[in-house]
Amino acid sequence: MSLLKKLGVSSVVALAAVSLAACGSKKDADKSAESSKPLTLWVDTQQVGYYKKIVKEFNKKYPKIKVRVTQSPNGSAQAKTDVGKDPAKAADVFEVPNDQLGQMAESGYINPLSPDAVKQIKADNVPEAYKGVEWKGKVYAYPFAEQAQTLYYNKSKLSASDVKDWKTLTSKGVVATDFTNAYTMFPVFFTAGNKLFGANGEDPKGSTVASENGVAALKWFAEQKGNKGVMQTSNGLNQLKKDKAQAILDGPWNAANIKKILGKNFAVTVYPKINVAGKDAPMQAFLGIEGFAVNSHTSNAKNATLLAAFITNKAAQLVAHKEAGQIPVNKAAQASDEIKNDDVAKAVIAMAKKQSVLMPKLSQMAIFWDGASPLISGAYDGKIKADQFKAQLDKFAAKISKKN
Repeated sequence: MSLLKKLGVSSVVALAAVSLAACGSKKDADKSAESSKPLTLWVDTQQVGYYKKIVKEFNKKYPKIKVRVTQSPNGSAQAKTDVGKDPAKAADVFEVPNDQLGQMAESGYINPLSPDAVKQIKADNVPEAYKGVEWKGKVYAYPFAEQAQTLYYNKSKLSASDVKDWKTLTSKGVVATDFTNAYTMFPVFFTAGNKLFGANGEDPKGSTVASENGVAALKWFAEQKGNKGVMQTSNGLNQLKKDKAQAILDGPWNAANIKKILGKNFAVTVYPKINVAGKDAPMQAFLGIEGFAVNSHTSNAKNATLLAAFITNKAAQLVAHKEAGQIPVNKAAQASDEIKNDDVAKAVIAMAKKQSVLMPKLSQMAIFWDGASPLISGAYDGKIKADQFKAQLDKFAAKISKKN
């Protein structure tokens, strides 16, 4: 998902220039250039401006490689569709969320990266980022950001202690969320002990939702209908603004908007504990890894690879954070004062490490999204009765095991 935060970039770009100068001389860089044929880089609309600045730094090292930065046709969330229309005419390098990598690899749109690139990615970035761009033992993209939802709240109405447990959170305030949004709510199944497509998210028949733990998750959703401290809404920001809700479950892409709404009362933390399947456990979220992939149909594979590696290095990740609130995955970037002093980044990083499940990359995810939302909302609003839970889960599990 795209982030909206717009801040200054000069200090980070300066950092980029300094760090890049140590990577090699211009003479060496020129030799690395395969040809002078221009490359095209696809990014989301609001990212065009600052990626042009990052590319300017790239050109200081690789002056012979011309790069055209442009917005992707329908945004990175539609990367597979946009590239698939005509891979030969798609960008040489494009942004892609990790849950599409498996499908794109199977379709031949992207190729595995070289052993040297894989080694560098593994050394520079946090483990969850490396796993995010890996598919069946091979790496297909350069990671640059991670996304996991967190709990945002009004600290003048709720204390740090209140928000640690769903019971106290919803007894002392109102949390706004959307039970029609599977991205937000399905991870309750993980909290209950279920798996989606196996332990590594790559086994089509490895889902365990059609079980007692799956039923327990649906029961939890049903219970929230009668919880006065839980509000069903598709616009949590508006409810927060009106003070009808004092907390929401949301991602870093909305952090800037939430800060504007709450002002000095802004606070963010990891998800609370919930009681599901007979135990208290930390509420889980989906973890998404954003990366840049090289088009397998590019005529400038060497140059495209140089570009993808550069725009995902430490300095570039810090630019993306400074400009748009992206949460870096580079180890050194995460250890920087800039990130250590960012409460949103700290909460997302904590969720990524301990309270999230990596988005699966199977093509079956398309079927999953279509089926998960009505299953969850049906349990919440009572359209699916308790005695139907197991049967509905059986149908759901059977559907998502089939290839899309």
